Parts: sequence; structure tokens; C-alpha cells
Amino acid sequence: MQSSVGTENPISSGSKSGSDLSELLVGQRVHFAGDTRRIGTVKYVGAVEGYEGKWVGVDWDNGDGKHDGSHNGVRYFEAQGPKTASFVRPHNLSFGIPLLKALEIRYHGESTKEEEDEMYVLSATNKRVSIQLLGKDKIQNKLSRFEELTSASLAYFGVSSAGPQGHINTTIPRLKELDLTGNLLSDWREIAAICKELPALITLNLSYNIMSHDISGMPLLNHIKVLVLNHTGISWKQVEMLKDSLPLVEELHLMGNKLREIAPLSSDIVHGFDYLRLLNLENNFIVAWDEILKLSQLKRLEQLFLNNNCIGRIWYPDHNSSSEPPNGHELLGESCRPFQNLRCLLVGGNKIEDLASIDSLNFFPKLLDIRLSENPIADPGKGGVPRFVLIGRLAKVETLNGSQVSPRERKDSEIRYVRLVMSKSHDSAEEIKKLHPRFAELKSFHGIEDQKATSGATGPQKMASGLISITLKCVAASIGEKAPLTKKLPATTTVGKLKILCESFFKIKSIKPKLFLQEQGSPFPTLLDDDMASLIDFGVGNESTILVDEDC
Repeated sequence: MQSSVGTENPISSGSKSGSDLSELLVGQRVHFAGDTRRIGTVKYVGAVEGYEGKWVGVDWDNGDGKHDGSHNGVRYFEAQGPKTASFVRPHNLSFGIPLLKALEIRYHGESTKEEEDEMYVLSATNKRVSIQLLGKDKIQNKLSRFEELTSASLAYFGVSSAGPQGHINTTIPRLKELDLTGNLLSDWREIAAICKELPALITLNLSYNIMSHDISGMPLLNHIKVLVLNHTGISWKQVEMLKDSLPLVEELHLMGNKLREIAPLSSDIVHGFDYLRLLNLENNFIVAWDEILKLSQLKRLEQLFLNNNCIGRIWYPDHNSSSEPPNGHELLGESCRPFQNLRCLLVGGNKIEDLASIDSLNFFPKLLDIRLSENPIADPGKGGVPRFVLIGRLAKVETLNGSQVSPRERKDSEIRYVRLVMSKSHDSAEEIKKLHPRFAELKSFHGIEDQKATSGATGPQKMASGLISITLKCVAASIGEKAPLTKKLPATTTVGKLKILCESFFKIKSIKPKLFLQEQGSPFPTLLDDDMASLIDFGVGNESTILVDEDC
């Protein structure tokens, strides 16, 4: 149990007065007196065996507690974790304040002497030099005129209610953006009361407010276009209940809500949300792509953020593939083409590991911006493929993993990809088409000839790629600075042979070299870790850059 005085006593004590026990209700949101970021939910109000007076059992959001809702073998309530709860005296808790009170503190309040003392920089002699903000009074004066305020941030101010009816509208009538992150709001009726009094409000951020499951009676709020509900504990069922109240919403952010499924209320797929352009479902627990397909009929959806879920495969319902799960068409119907306006799909940090998922992205009609980083398939170190292979397989992508694909990079990547397939594949044309759907198209488009066997001193050798120009950059710390070298080598040169050449080029007989392929648009170079593999096996193409480091 939490002790505010730092002792081993499991019951906290203190002297700050903040709350009356008669006002406390189980389920109510509170914060510790004097600390608006230490927020929790009231789980119990009453006596604790062995201690005098009344106590409040609180389950803290940040897990900063001492127990799981039980004490000395007595269970008082269930907490979210083994040490997320504590018993607190009522006067050590705050129920929060109305929105306008928080606004007054935020924009009318003067900075304290302590705050001003903390505004300094260190001089060359390590002495504090006070900072004076130019224009501070002018800015403060502008912010204090509430009737002109168009944007307000009240994050972690302990806001718990709308306050008296009519006051918000007369005080901040022009407000367009309101950030209420991390407050004590939980009742949707309070949210409705705030929004109804702000007719100009377009953007509302309610992140880190644990919202009630009861959304009944929400009024029509057709002026809200951007709604942020990250880490609010909301379910998709509640989202469905909200959509009729928010008919014109264009952006909906639902990060970190432990969502596992998309559960429409009246059919197999999601309808409504006629103006929704951006849906953010990052940092949830979605595993099955079938859940995402339920969103495929959102006709105006342009951006879908799915980073950091648990998705293992992707497919497009209209793709006539043997890998397509059964009943895909039955699920989606034939009313319109799935994801017809989707331009941006972010699926980084998932569990995608098959190339069929990559190839399926070509069937999304307008998809141009894709994030695949932090998936096994995009990590060569985990058996995945390098960036140039992804570009070669993705016909329309213009931005990959946040980096623009230039026309030159696309051309180089496609040629390298074709040559890589030619150097490795001994399959039939039909099998190649199945494994590499774009191979024949790219081979023809770039005019790449078939491989021809040429007898050399060491026997038959594949010379389809001929000589390639590569730049070698020595980055080994123990060697010191050396000028980069550009060399022309056969594409069939092995990594082991290139290491020997580098020892000669850079005169580094005393160290064992380690080679990396540095690719445009990739945040990290690719380790060339197989001495028997050829340069073309690793996708090293003309004008590639190879980093020469030392093997520690």
C-alpha cells in the first residue's frame, strides 16, 4: 500500500485536504493531491481492518501502488496488477476541477518564482544565467483574452467536469482545438456537455482519460472532425455507438486500447463513418487480418495506421490466390471494391514474414505509402528481404518505410531484383511467375537478357550481370580515415573474395574485415555475412556502396 511519507506503513497519510468522503463513488476518477499526473480509479470506500477511520482504495493508472486490492489477507477489491493499488485517506485525493477553472489556471496564472528560477542556461564557466522571454507579456495578454482563444491545451490539469451550463460558450466561443489529455473525465455526458457549448470545436483529444462504457444518450456533435481516444480503454462496440453522434468525423485515433477485434453492431463489416479519412489503430492487439477486412467498405478511408499490432499476414479480397482464406468475398460483399481509396497503410512492427503478403499490396487500388519496417519480412537479419527487393515487388509504392522512392531508386531496385532472381532461380517459368509475380514484367520492361553460360578459366560462369561498379568506404575505427575507392568487379564475386581484396585495397592485413551494404532509404546497412555468397546474391548492384568495418 502506498505511503506518502515514505515509511513501511501500508496506509498512506498526509495533511493536504482535497476531498470529502461523502462525495466519493466507486469508479470515480481521482488524482493524488498536488500531483495531477498520478491518476487512478476509486475501487473501494470504507474501513480497513486494523486501522481507524475511513479509507479509499485506489487502483493507479501508472501502477504506482503497494498491493492488488487486498491487505492482511482481506480482499477489498480487484486491482489491475499485483502492485497497482493502495489505500489513501480522502483528504489526500482530488476529484478534479471544472474545465473553466483549469483554463483560468493555465492561461491567467502567473509563473511562480520557483518556475522562473528554473529558467536558465549554463555559461562557459558553468554558472547559471537567467533567461528572460521576449514578448512574454504580449503573449500572455493574448492568451488571457479567452474570447479570442482558438486552441487550448489542458493536459493533466485535473479536469473532471464541464461546470455550470452556459459558462463555457460565453467564455471561449471561438475554440477550435481542445486537448484534454490525462484528466479525470470518464462520463460521456460531461464530454457531450463540453462539446455542445463549443460550436466551433473541430479537434478534441481525450487521450489517457479512462472513459465509461455507457455511451447512451450522446447528442449529435456534427462539428467534431478529429477525435483522439488513445489509451482510453474504449472498445470497438463503443466506437460503433459513437458514430451516429459524430457523423462528420474525419480522423479517429484509437491507439493503445487493447483492441483485438473489430466488432460491428449490425453486420459483418463496418458501415457508416462516411467522412472518415484516417483511422489510427496502432499499439493494439489485433492478430487476424480478417478483422481489418471489416473496414474495407469505408469508402473515404485514405490512411490506415496499424503499426505495432500482432498481424501475421495480409491479403486482398479480390486477389484470386490460393493463399486467400475462404469466404473472403462473402465477408465483404460486392458493393464496391475493397479499400478503394486507401493511399497509406502503416503495418510496421507486426509479425509479417511471407512474401505473398507483400505481393498482395499491389492489388490495393490506390496504395502508395507503405510501412513494413520491424517485420521479419523486412529484416534481412531475420530471414527477410532488403529494401530493393521490396521495391521490386511493390509496383506502385512511392514512399516505403517513411522514405521516398525516387525514379532512379525504383529503376535500380527493379534491375537488381530481376538479376537476383535470375542468379538464384532454377525453377520453371510457371514456378518463377508464382514466386515472383513481377519478374517477367520487369525483365521485359528493363530489357534484361537471359543468362548465358560462358567458359572461363575456372569453368562455366554466369555472366548475365557482367561487371558492376561499387564504392568501398573504410569505416573501421582502428584504421583511421581512408579515401573511398570505386572498383569494377564481376557481380559473381563472393563476399569472401571481396574481403581479401579489401585487405589489399586498404592495406589492412592486421584486421579481419566485415562488410555491409549501404542502401538508399534504409536506416541501417545490411551485413554481408555469408562468405560463399556472391555480391548479386545480396542484391549488390551497379553504383552500390559497401562499408568496410573491422570484425571485433
